[in-house]
Amino acid sequence: MLRCHDLGEADRIITLLTPKYGKVRAVAKGVRRTKSRFGARLEPFSLVDAQFYRGRSLDVITQVESRNQYGRALVSDYEAFTAASAMVETADRLASEEADPDLTAFQLLHGALHAMAAGTHAVDLVMNSYLLRSMAHAGWQLAIFECAICGAPGPHEALNITAGGAVCDDCRPPGSIVPAVATWQLLGALAAGDWKIADTAAHPERRAVGGIVAAFVQWHLERQVKSLRLVGKPAGEIRRRPAAVSA
Repeated sequence: MLRCHDLGEADRIITLLTPKYGKVRAVAKGVRRTKSRFGARLEPFSLVDAQFYRGRSLDVITQVESRNQYGRALVSDYEAFTAASAMVETADRLASEEADPDLTAFQLLHGALHAMAAGTHAVDLVMNSYLLRSMAHAGWQLAIFECAICGAPGPHEALNITAGGAVCDDCRPPGSIVPAVATWQLLGALAAGDWKIADTAAHPERRAVGGIVAAFVQWHLERQVKSLRLVGKPAGEIRRRPAAVSA
């Protein structure tokens, strides 16, 4: 489940990411009623098996079986909740509206939510690794080991978000930044899923990577990922809770 919003007095429209049918929008009838048959199973960040009745414009959910309620671990931790929200919001933006199957996109999100709920790695590392890998799968790969413009092999010192990542001295546009070597190493580890390196990263590198990844995602999606504004901020700065989202 990627997001939901209320419909009428008792229903909700649920958007789910599925391995076989891509992104699916369906109505969960009566789900907001206390005696709903499966309302409690459609919780934020849940992994479920669902059956649908095909409709003209929207499908109708007829049955739901819970497989993993990741939300129970994530919503109690503000840092994990905001990071998971940013992941599912990005997944929603990247998913095709044509209901095309995309097993890799589903596996990337499921794996990230599972790792975050289990506390396998630091929350920010899981989120940034997911964002880098899902963007690359969608066709927007951050250039780390070669020049984003001419393809010259690196390592290169400079990085330019609008150019697509690392840039060599010959191609370097104005306004490029020069991340620390440790920041480059962490970017490469997160993009490759190399947790032996990523888990040892210091906080300055992690903060730098978070800023680079957030800027890269929002530039190439050409729309603001609202949940990313909340990541890393104190809970007291929230004015309202983001919309519920899950896998």
